[in-house]
Amino acid sequence: MPTPRLALALVMGAVVLAGLGTVLGTIAVALLAAGFIADALVLNKLPEVERNVPRTLERLRPVPLTVTATDPRAGSIIVRQTSVPDLKVQRQIGNDGLDTTVQAVRRGSHTLPPVTVRSTGPFGLASRQREIGGNHPVTVYPDITGAMRIARAVANGSFSSAGLRRRGPIGIGTEFESVRDYTPDDDIRHVNWRATMRTGRPMTNSYRIDRDRDVVCVVDSGRLMTAPIGRHSRLDVAVDATTAIAHTADAIGDRCGVVAFDRKVERSLPPMRRGARAVVEAVHDLEPVPVESDYELAFRAVSRTKRSLVVLFTDLFEEAAALPLLEALPILSRRHAVIVAYVRDEDLRAAVTEPGDDSEAPYRTVVALDALETRRAVVARLRHSGITVIEAAAAELPAAAVDAYLRLKQRSVI
Repeated sequence: MPTPRLALALVMGAVVLAGLGTVLGTIAVALLAAGFIADALVLNKLPEVERNVPRTLERLRPVPLTVTATDPRAGSIIVRQTSVPDLKVQRQIGNDGLDTTVQAVRRGSHTLPPVTVRSTGPFGLASRQREIGGNHPVTVYPDITGAMRIARAVANGSFSSAGLRRRGPIGIGTEFESVRDYTPDDDIRHVNWRATMRTGRPMTNSYRIDRDRDVVCVVDSGRLMTAPIGRHSRLDVAVDATTAIAHTADAIGDRCGVVAFDRKVERSLPPMRRGARAVVEAVHDLEPVPVESDYELAFRAVSRTKRSLVVLFTDLFEEAAALPLLEALPILSRRHAVIVAYVRDEDLRAAVTEPGDDSEAPYRTVVALDALETRRAVVARLRHSGITVIEAAAAELPAAAVDAYLRLKQRSVI
């Protein structure tokens, strides 16, 4: 392709041709043509381009992207790495290369387009633009880094959620085994006072460490989970929380599985030891579907397992959608300990506390009040049935879900 420098030179050559005569003008044009041909010949060879970017990313976590382009015979090189809707490149254009970041905004498998390189010849009269390197496939996972941070905190006893700080390693689980004589090394909290009074000597309860607890995350991927929460969808937050629970289960020796469903069971993975990686692989590309979710079908898929902790991630926005949930939950609660977790909708609360002064504000307030009242009624019915309910902001739901899991485990509910 001709460059702006060539266009300017041709204009100047035309001025010379008109003012100084045919001979000098012809020589000037001939020199320009020779320079253009020389540049074009130099640019026939592809420049060397190297692109470094990980093949696995975490959603909304920027990672470095570097591109280097070299061609010693070229005058200059401009590099462009194009963004796509699911992969955002912060700075897309650079001279001789790029040193920038790429951020994934959607989980699953995506493709980063080829690098576009525009090389200009040494005389600056011709340039050539080409795509080099081909497509770069990447796999985008949920927030694994955040999940592993929570799991490490649980393992070393520093985990804190909602102001609660737990001391010492948590979550190994115990079951009563026998009553025996008390020794100085025993925990005073385990003294069996009734047996002590009956025998006349200190007695303590003996517990057996039980690591074989099952946790099943049940993820609703139906219509209600498509709603956005900031830069997330409700399903994104649920998948992040599932990832956190799976890694925590690995850290404390439990087995973890997952069931994802809408009107049918989309993914099903039975609880397994060291199952975090398998759980993440099962749900990392899960997308919400605009259909009504079949809770009964999903719960029957879980109810056949041995007694477990079942953590259901869904939403309680609509009464019509909540009724099938309430009707189907006894299938689970008869056999399993159940947690229902959903994302707090700050926009609903803002519509009530800060309604605004535009003409539509009263209508927003009425809708928000109705939705909040529906949630309060559903939550009350769930808690009356002995089900633990978690409501948390999007950023807090993974830690809140792990905290509820550990609380039930310490109480030997599972």
